[in-house]
Amino acid sequence: MRSVLLYVLPWDFSPTVLLTCLVSAVVYARGLRAFHASGRQTGFWRPLSFFLGLALDYGVLQTYYDYLAQHMFWIHRLQHLVLHHVAALLLVLASPGHVMKAGVPAAWRERARGLLGEGRPLAGLLRCARWLFHCVQNPIVAPLLFVGLIFFWLTPSVHFGAMLDVDRYRAMNWGMAVDGILFWWLMLAPRSDQGSAAIGYPLRILVVCLVALPQIFLGAYIALHGTTLFDVYAICGRAWAISPLTDQQVGGLLTWIPAAMMSGIAMLVILRRLLSEEAGPASRRAPAPSRLTPQAANRGL
Repeated sequence: MRSVLLYVLPWDFSPTVLLTCLVSAVVYARGLRAFHASGRQTGFWRPLSFFLGLALDYGVLQTYYDYLAQHMFWIHRLQHLVLHHVAALLLVLASPGHVMKAGVPAAWRERARGLLGEGRPLAGLLRCARWLFHCVQNPIVAPLLFVGLIFFWLTPSVHFGAMLDVDRYRAMNWGMAVDGILFWWLMLAPRSDQGSAAIGYPLRILVVCLVALPQIFLGAYIALHGTTLFDVYAICGRAWAISPLTDQQVGGLLTWIPAAMMSGIAMLVILRRLLSEEAGPASRRAPAPSRLTPQAANRGL
């Protein structure tokens, strides 16, 4: 039991991560209960996708895995693959917005309206947040930021400092997690949920294809490089006795191959959204079947 707790309990406790995951889970669970009480259905897969994505984020940030990620390059790359791709995609596919809104207590919603309404003390802050959100959700800015963060944190000198400084290390992980959710929400969420931030599905397909290419290039460069690029793990000490080049090659492969796989999965989701939205108007335009009685039919003949 003690060995199990060693791997599950936080290695470097962060109250921010704990509160974010705990509050998100509780609010979503309250929303599910409110949905079921009103007769609305959420299905099985969406709640599963939400809780699995949340658990993955917590697991790579607050368990013994975080220690391993600080002492092995390939585990660090797997950590960012989860934060920036897998968990973020699962959270977006859950479409949790309506459920979480239903899970927020009514008193809290009224309090928020009182603070953020027009002419209220925090109205200006809300406008700034909306402006920043729309800037980040631009179809040009979003993919550049998505790919740019990967390149930035994998610049050897920047990576060296981030792995030795706690604040920069946490900023790096939080940035990857938040940016992943924002990017995949722009790419995969239904247009009806996105409002003015919505972009067309053909453009989404183009973007997810384009973001895969620089990740493939970067991963191939790291995996095939003949010398060690990331010396910080020799200073921190590797968790397992493998050669630095092998550690780097596996990390490069994780940056290289899953990028193409995630873009392929995203394309399938986008195509499904496109087909379902096209089928909706078509079914509404279809003429209703004739309900003539046999007698009326005979008179018509």
